[in-house]
Amino acid sequence: MTRSIVALPDLSGAPLDQCRQWLAISTARDDALLLQLLHAACALCEGFTRLVPLATQFEERLPAVPGWQPLATRPVREILAVEEVAADGTRTALTTGYETRIDSEGCGYLRIVQPTPSTHLAVRFEAGLEADWAALPPGLAQGVIRLAAHHYRTRDSGSDASPPAAIAALWRPFRVLQL
Repeated sequence: MTRSIVALPDLSGAPLDQCRQWLAISTARDDALLLQLLHAACALCEGFTRLVPLATQFEERLPAVPGWQPLATRPVREILAVEEVAADGTRTALTTGYETRIDSEGCGYLRIVQPTPSTHLAVRFEAGLEADWAALPPGLAQGVIRLAAHHYRTRDSGSDASPPAAIAALWRPFRVLQL
């Protein structure tokens, strides 16, 4: 399975404003850097909780084998498209010959019901706990803002300053544990 991000969530509105406010920045001079740090903080949030916080479009490549195959990213909101990927990399959209489902825990699944000559499939989907920043649980949102601010403040220190423990405390209730 290979995963790539097709479209990042828009963090240029309220999240950027909240990050500027947290850092007491009144100009837009560092907005590009702050947006990069916010996206990095969202990725670290996903790494810690094992859940994508905001709706983001992804693509995962799966082998074209029979049986239900789970997508690795969670929670899946919607499966948008499935394509066959030929050995030379060319793609063909599938309109039939497969089934998809999303379970109650947000795990997305794909099943091939008609054999395909391709060895791999590309599945494009949207995953995320919430569609927009305003709906994100306060603990997750505050952790993202604080982590981005932490990285902004320590960007020139040259040391490997670890993030504040408060961020883990904010995200821990959302963490999905795997056995």
